[in-house]
Amino acid sequence: MADWIEHPITLDGQQVQLITLNKDHFSELESLAKDKRIWQHYVYDGSDSNRLRAVLKTALTDMLNGTQLPFVIYLRREKRLIGSTRFMDIQPLNRKLEIGSTWLHPDYWGSEVNLECKLLMLTYCFERAGALRVQFKTDEDNKRSRKAIEKIGGKFEGIFRHDMLRDNGTNRNSAYYSIINLEWSNVKTNLTNLLQQKLKV
Repeated sequence: MADWIEHPITLDGQQVQLITLNKDHFSELESLAKDKRIWQHYVYDGSDSNRLRAVLKTALTDMLNGTQLPFVIYLRREKRLIGSTRFMDIQPLNRKLEIGSTWLHPDYWGSEVNLECKLLMLTYCFERAGALRVQFKTDEDNKRSRKAIEKIGGKFEGIFRHDMLRDNGTNRNSAYYSIINLEWSNVKTNLTNLLQQKLKV
């Protein structure tokens, strides 16, 4: 069960590829992450290259331990990285995990990229890994992220108070959402339609 979520893997879409993170990606991600708008609702400031590098190194360690699988987001048409995302809190015995730590350069906010990333990741979770539950969480005050999660079909489960501690010492309340396997068919149809509509614009 330790290899329930296999790695390394690449998830291929029409617009993006999700490629398993490795150290060769660090420099490009650090440059991309300099825009402070990305980190407004994160518990750390990824525009600080040293802090981001530490986070990425931890992600690689957690991948070896089987608890996370980090990806870089590669945009095919521009032939470059534009962000990162990952599978987190991987629990083989309960067949559940979380999709999170997703960030994109602001130039791609509201584009088709997030929709296709989620479609690729959720398809893997439910159709290849046989997941029973996929969880999402975000800062209680991150309205843009919460709207995006709800749009793809995430069901709101509640607010976890003082859920995380930010680097600056303040507490973050988190909004939790999930999609379960019984909902996946309808979610997939909706997500596919949303992506097709976005690509036609």
